[in-house]
Amino acid sequence: MSAANRLLLTFCAVAVAFAAVDTYVVVLALPDMMAGAGIPVEELQRAAPIVSGFLLGYVAMLPLIGRIADLRGQVPVLAMSLVVFAAGSLVTAISYDLPSMVAGRFLQGVGGGGLVPATMSLVAALYPVDRRGLPLGIVSAVQEFGSVLGPLFGAFVLSFTSWRGIFAINLAVGALLVVAVGVAVRFTAVGEVAQRPPRDLRGVLDRLVALLLLAATLGAGFLTFVQPGPLQRDLSWGRLFIPYVDGGSRWVTPVGVTTVVASVLLVAWCWLRPHALVDLRGWLGHLLAADLLGASLLAVVLGGIVLAFATADPEVAVFSPQGPWFLTGSAVAAVLLVLHLRRAAAPIVPRGTLRPLPAWGALAVSFLVGWALIAALVDIPLFARTTTEQDSQLGAALVLLRFLAALPIGAVIGGWLLRRVDAGVLTAAGMAAAGGAFLAMGQWDADSLNGFAANVPLVLGGLGFGLALAPVNAAILAVTDDDTHGLASALVVVARMVGMLVGISALTTIGLRRLYAAQESDPGLGITELGIVQEQAVFRGAAVAAFAAAVLAVLVLSRVRTQNVDTAEALRAGG
Repeated sequence: MSAANRLLLTFCAVAVAFAAVDTYVVVLALPDMMAGAGIPVEELQRAAPIVSGFLLGYVAMLPLIGRIADLRGQVPVLAMSLVVFAAGSLVTAISYDLPSMVAGRFLQGVGGGGLVPATMSLVAALYPVDRRGLPLGIVSAVQEFGSVLGPLFGAFVLSFTSWRGIFAINLAVGALLVVAVGVAVRFTAVGEVAQRPPRDLRGVLDRLVALLLLAATLGAGFLTFVQPGPLQRDLSWGRLFIPYVDGGSRWVTPVGVTTVVASVLLVAWCWLRPHALVDLRGWLGHLLAADLLGASLLAVVLGGIVLAFATADPEVAVFSPQGPWFLTGSAVAAVLLVLHLRRAAAPIVPRGTLRPLPAWGALAVSFLVGWALIAALVDIPLFARTTTEQDSQLGAALVLLRFLAALPIGAVIGGWLLRRVDAGVLTAAGMAAAGGAFLAMGQWDADSLNGFAANVPLVLGGLGFGLALAPVNAAILAVTDDDTHGLASALVVVARMVGMLVGISALTTIGLRRLYAAQESDPGLGITELGIVQEQAVFRGAAVAAFAAAVLAVLVLSRVRTQNVDTAEALRAGG
């Protein structure tokens, strides 16, 4: 593979890492974001949409984006995902209330989630099956490394600016990556510069008009969102912010109407002049070709699951009070989706894609991996705060860092070993190691984290999860057709994310029930002792999920051919 294509993959990996950082960056910024949206700190439940909005965009739209990557090409989808991610960062940075903040986070989720399947599919397009292990491991590593950098990045930015600065940096980095990917893709597989088609005067004018409309939309939109105080108080400029009707919102002010009109004209111009800025007609065609109806039904299925579990209070139930309604809606949509997939001429999940045992087996293994992984991400720092780091959030984060630092190392090692070790065996070994680590954590007491021995299960668990990531991705890519790799990669990520959502609710509920049982049997137990009982139960439950993933991996992923398979089709950079 040429140096230009390696550079392209590097930029894509950086983009995946930065989007992963954004998944965890709100951990520290959430209280300040609540204040920015006018939500009191004691009403934390009202801020749930800030988190669930991102997850909804990330999970529900992944299959559609993955399928479009198969149809239009990986690089155009990567570039568009970066644009959507940057747009979401802009909306979040200047948001003025909860709906605008959630809308921005949703767009960030759509853009950030779209980077993962497109990059995985790009690896499959550039590497033969027997050489995919290491690049898949690297991509998996940088994706998981975002969980390490996210809270640290948020803490660093918050040390010198507000939470809005986090998303302003996201906007700048996203824009730079769009340019970097665009430059890298101009080089062909043999390293030659691709010749750009000549543009006539009409084409230049079309693009100029589109850029002017874009500038008007962004400028007026910024003023509508921010409403700068000096301009509002000015006798002349202040008229721009006075609603046309009494009690009207900021969108019926002169500057708000200008934003709406400019955006409508921009969309209309791009529709009529497809080469002006964005080929809207072309993207709509690929949306329809990707089975928009099927994708919508699948989004409803996944969205209902996300909302049922992401908004749950585990102290009350596994899912939220509205959870039964959300899950009922998901069930109805699932039935309609199955009927649609049987009748559609070109369904979003092509017939036979998941028929091979390793294909659907990889999704089941990924689900269990996510179920176990979330226990480490959430409950290791909770255990530290309960015991040795009661007064230090940073200290608890550093305990988790030992686990997280080992995870990307394990992912790279797993990718390298994949050329020599059976995918099922390698996945099983990694998850068995993770299960053993959780069993050891289930024996921790109040002083365990003070000793060096506590590092062993932390590092072993991180390495184990890392080892399992690349084999699962490689297995489903090896048994699916080249023109479904984007969809397959998206489904693996969706399965893991759903497993994390279901797992955290189920494991936390199990831990709380164990806590209540211990309190009832021994009323003299203190808060620390009860917290340890709860976390021990969570770790043991995660061990069960990890061992189940190991057994299932041997049964469904063994003997997947990762060598001597034809090279995937060349990079599809057009669009």
